[in-house]
Amino acid sequence: MSSSTSSTGTVERAFEAALYADSDAALDTGASLLAADPASDAELTRRGEEFAAGAWRRGWQPADVVRIVRRDLDDVHVQLVSALILSESQSQSGDHRQPRGPRWAVQLEELEAEPRAPRTDRFSYATTVLELYRLLLRLPAIEPLDIPRTGPATAVPQDTRMLTRIRALLAKAEATGFPEEAEALSAKAQELMARHSIDEALLAARTHAKDAPGACRIGVEPPYETAKAVLLDAVAGANRCRAVWNEALAFSTVVGFEPDLEAVELLYTSLLVQATAAMTKAEAAQRAGGRKRTKTFRQSFLAAYAHRIGDRLASAAEGQVTATEGELLPVLAARDVAVADHMDRMFPETVTTRLRGVTDAAGWHEGAAAADRAQVKGRRPIP
Repeated sequence: MSSSTSSTGTVERAFEAALYADSDAALDTGASLLAADPASDAELTRRGEEFAAGAWRRGWQPADVVRIVRRDLDDVHVQLVSALILSESQSQSGDHRQPRGPRWAVQLEELEAEPRAPRTDRFSYATTVLELYRLLLRLPAIEPLDIPRTGPATAVPQDTRMLTRIRALLAKAEATGFPEEAEALSAKAQELMARHSIDEALLAARTHAKDAPGACRIGVEPPYETAKAVLLDAVAGANRCRAVWNEALAFSTVVGFEPDLEAVELLYTSLLVQATAAMTKAEAAQRAGGRKRTKTFRQSFLAAYAHRIGDRLASAAEGQVTATEGELLPVLAARDVAVADHMDRMFPETVTTRLRGVTDAAGWHEGAAAADRAQVKGRRPIP
């Protein structure tokens, strides 16, 4: 029997013992088999690449897999899966049969920055690999983000100077300890987002570009994930996008045109950072006054923040449409229809979720006040 055949048999026996059972004893059995056969390492990696490719066929993208591994396992598994995804990408670099979305390359670049998993003893390493493969094997099918289209492929989004300026402004807004300065920085960032989005929409219309909506996934992690999902939905709506929350897998899928998707990612992340900082400060003041119920305070704070931001962003969006005239109005109307159609195709069945567990009046008051201080202005009317 050749070495290759022997190694394949070792991996098969280890998988049969460990991947289809949940007990620690089964995991130990599989890890012991792999640890005793160093020649099985190459086959083990190859099979892991197959599991990664299977995840892509079921609708997952690299960032989605890393997010779920980070949530359910440990840092060493994150490092291992990052290396595995990069290895799979390199081995398939000449294969163009499977569509790769415009964000795929960016996600792979981010994985390059992940530290590599330290190589420990063979048994510990085999255990880590089998734990990871268990998770990859059991990933459910989800909605694919990249639907093959006819016509020219959409270009990969570029990190333009405009987006760099927006990121810098939001970073300063998150870092400053002065509310007035944060207001001015956030307002300027929103203005630049609007200008970037509108410029892209008009350019596509004037050049008759084959522009179409796409989608991205944004992590919505516990705790207080319902309030966070409501906040993301509000930001998406204000930027002419739609968001659908998958509570079980801790992410929302946002549907929209690429410049608007970029704006949603940036603004949601910044508002969440600002909300968390404001919540921590308000909570400290409550504790200083002798208050102990921090969980209900936080839940109510974030719920109020999301609710208030939603009201203000919806009002700003309505005012923008009212003030819009000329060439832009039909362009935006057509884009709204395209986004709605794209979402209906991706998610033919959705349900509405309500906020629950909001019982702390002080938390609600402080959260609403923090949302007012965030002061994210609507898009500036076109002159």
